[in-house]
Amino acid sequence: MKGRPVLTPDSRLLRSLLTRYADLRIAEVRGEKREGQRLEDVSYTLCVVTGTNRVEDALAAADTLLAASRVTKVRPRPSATDLPVTELAA
Repeated sequence: MKGRPVLTPDSRLLRSLLTRYADLRIAEVRGEKREGQRLEDVSYTLCVVTGTNRVEDALAAADTLLAASRVTKVRPRPSATDLPVTELAA
């Protein structure tokens, strides 16, 4: 076996997790202690989704994955010559 296949997480999921992580970190800095478990949960989920063991690595991996998803989604629109030719019925 050559290793496990790598699954790429959906960019919307990554953005959502990163937003929740940022919001919870801000709350933590402000002293809102009730958010501690939620921050741990989001950090863990980020690690699982990105295949990392540390939240710092997960954040870097998420940034890389999001950058890659932007590059692959930018595709030129097909020109008229690329479209299939259909015959017109007489």
